[in-house]
Amino acid sequence: MRKRIIRRVLSKRSITPIVKSTQSGMKLTNGEILKKFNPSTLDLGDISSPSQEIGTIAAVFDLSSFTQFCNQVDAHLAIPKFLNDFLDWLFSRIRIGLTNENTGGPETLWAEPPILSKFLGDGVLLLWNTRNMTERSICRIVATFYDICRAYQQQFYPQICTVVDKPPSILRCGLARGKVFSIGNGKDYVGHCINTASRLSGLRFLSFCFHPRGISVQEYMPEEYNSTFIKKYLSIRGVGENELVWVIKEEFDRLPEESKELFRSYDDFKEGSENTSRNFGLSHFKV
Repeated sequence: MRKRIIRRVLSKRSITPIVKSTQSGMKLTNGEILKKFNPSTLDLGDISSPSQEIGTIAAVFDLSSFTQFCNQVDAHLAIPKFLNDFLDWLFSRIRIGLTNENTGGPETLWAEPPILSKFLGDGVLLLWNTRNMTERSICRIVATFYDICRAYQQQFYPQICTVVDKPPSILRCGLARGKVFSIGNGKDYVGHCINTASRLSGLRFLSFCFHPRGISVQEYMPEEYNSTFIKKYLSIRGVGENELVWVIKEEFDRLPEESKELFRSYDDFKEGSENTSRNFGLSHFKV
């Protein structure tokens, strides 16, 4: 018996790779993917445009234990409710803080709104242009942020506890002044002061901390805040080993002794004690 030899001719496949979706059955070519997935999805505008240098105050608000809050049962119900109420409250508090006391005429602002407001996943980044700000106004911005952190614990937190289960109990804020550089016609910004503010917002047990560089605290801080803050030296990872920072005196006094050892007073720093030469870094404070 003769054996039949059957030749199968395979058609040439397209050299264009195909991506298949197992869920929807869609097929997309590389060209189609390029239209849907490219740097424009970041909404940064023209990222090839020249960068502009701007003097700013960077403030990073951080919600403590927000990740733990998101891991609770039925988080898909709690997260939208919390964020909706919190962001409405935060922006309202900022507007109130920037508004001059009403003297019978129309309400006016003593400072321009921030040039950037950005959600960070567990907090908010705000940038203020300091070009038209006086030294007194800059210190007033600092005091406003401090009032917001205090109001969160005293006012917003007790209210939101009646709506969602175990919301973040502390709103922390780190603040620093410096220069930033625009990306894509001001759609976003990068700069050392943003990094510093982010580091300072991560100090465990402390709700408020700011770097005094460019902020004339002793000369222009409103009088009612003169006894609120205390200056300390601290090693900040990615910033410096002996950085001067201002923290809330009442909160610092309540710190455990082992946490207080991470800070140095001016006298300790000047004397060059053994504690001064130790490089601690903010990893001790991370939540």
